This record gives sequence, structure tokens and C-alpha cells, in this order.
Amino acid sequence: MSLFKSGNPTLSENKFRDTIIDLPVSGENTMTVRGTLNKFGFMFLMLMGTAFFSWKEFSDSTGTSPNLFPMVIGGAIGGFIIAIIMVFKQNWSPFLAPLYALCEGLFIGAVSAQYNYVFPGLVMNAVGLTFGVGVSMYLLYSFRIIRATEKFKAVVMTATVGIAIFYFIAWILGMFGFHGLSYIHQGNGTFSILFSLFVVAIASLNLIMDFDMIEQGSAMGAPKYMEWYGAFGLMVTFVWLYLEILRLLSKLSSRD
Repeated sequence: MSLFKSGNPTLSENKFRDTIIDLPVSGENTMTVRGTLNKFGFMFLMLMGTAFFSWKEFSDSTGTSPNLFPMVIGGAIGGFIIAIIMVFKQNWSPFLAPLYALCEGLFIGAVSAQYNYVFPGLVMNAVGLTFGVGVSMYLLYSFRIIRATEKFKAVVMTATVGIAIFYFIAWILGMFGFHGLSYIHQGNGTFSILFSLFVVAIASLNLIMDFDMIEQGSAMGAPKYMEWYGAFGLMVTFVWLYLEILRLLSKLSSRD
């Protein structure tokens, strides 16, 4: 039976199990939950720093046409490349995880600025809801109100993979001029809003599995550098959750 099943592909069983088998460690050199959360907090501050930079670039361009495309594309591609490298080189996480946070900050800040330009005040609501969901999921997990059982993990993983496949197919079809599926996740119709609510719910439940994975990795004695990898995986889920909440709120606002 698998100990580490997370809907987040970066936080899988093999990533932690292999480090334990290949490099047995103990004592101060092992991963801890607190250490992982501390590193996540540090990465979050770095993300906020670059997000503020790209946001400010947009604000300083009032009256002109801001060119945020390089930040959006650069941050997204840079973050993706770094994430792929870390998946195969977890021991590089202490160096690459902070770089990932910096890249994601550029991307998040630029995207958020554009949403806020169209829907003033929307971003702060999205940030508040993301924090609220994150804290709620952590408390629900800590008090074992929601347990990461094997059945729970299987259902959430299946839903997460299904969402990823849907987004990929919609993107591919969009490249060929067919935008029928795009209306489901980009439109503001009732079905589109229900779809966004479903995706937000699945992203939130992924946090439960991430917390469980980090706790299990600590209990099994994963090496210290896996704290950075665990923090990176947690940030992947939080970024996804924030973007989906932002999308949902924009749909609701466009109906007013």
C-alpha cells in the first residue's frame, strides 16, 4: 500500500522513498514538517518580492500599454523548466526551489495585475480566499477531520489528472482554432462557474494530500534537502489554487 500519494505530480511516493533508500539519514539531517513549512514561508516571501516587481511594472505604465508578456512567458517557462529539473534532481532543491519561487512571482504578479486592471479589487479577494482555504485545509488535516485515506487519495488523484488532461486538450484544440472547450473554463456561464468551483475544490483537497506527504516523509526520515522539495511541491499546489480562485472570481465579476 502506497504511503505517499499526492495529486501533485511533484510530490509522489517515489520521490521521497528513493531518497530514503539511497541515502539513509538520521537526526539533524532528516526532514521535518516544521522545517518544510519554514522553507515554504521563505519561498513565499521570495515569490511576493518578484510578484510586487511585475505588479509595479504594470502600475508604473499607467496611460501606456504595459508589455507584461515577457514576464508572463519568462516566469511561466522558467518555473516549468526548473520544476522539471527538480523532479529528477531533488538534491538540487535547496538551490532550485528559491529560483522557482522567483519565477512564479514574476508570472503571478503580471497575471494578477492584468486581472486587477479589468476587475479592481479582485486580486485581494483572491489572495484572501487562497490563504483562507490553505489555513482551513491545514486545520482540517491537523485535527484529522479530513483524513488522507487511500480511497480519498485515489479519488483526488483521478480528478486532478482528469482536469490536467482537459486543460491540455483544450489548449491543443485552441491552437487549431477550435475554442469550444475553452468556454467551459474561460466563459462566465453557469456551467463554466460550476466547473471552476469543482477545480477549486480539487485543488484545495490536493493540499490535504500534500500535508500528508510531507508528514509521512518526515516520519520516514527523508534527507534534509527534501524539505525544500516538499516546500516546492506545496507551492505548486498553492499557485494552482490561487490562479483557479482568481479565474472563478473573474467569472463571477463579469456576470455583474
